[in-house]
Amino acid sequence: MLNNIGLPGLLLIAVVVLVLFGRGKISSLMGEVGKGITSFKKGINEGEEQLKEEAAEEIADATEAKTEDKV
Repeated sequence: MLNNIGLPGLLLIAVVVLVLFGRGKISSLMGEVGKGITSFKKGINEGEEQLKEEAAEEIADATEAKTEDKV
């Protein structure tokens, strides 16, 4: 069903949304969407950094354990 929507259909939908909500409401909504995307990316990056730190700690712990076994 969605495969049949072409450029004219998308333009019609955009015009209807613009008429219903107005330019100001749409721009504020897009600003909120942008903030949400930025926040999501920031959360993903922080999660990756945390995983890297935990992996580095595990490697350091494993290295210390091997060093203690040799002594």
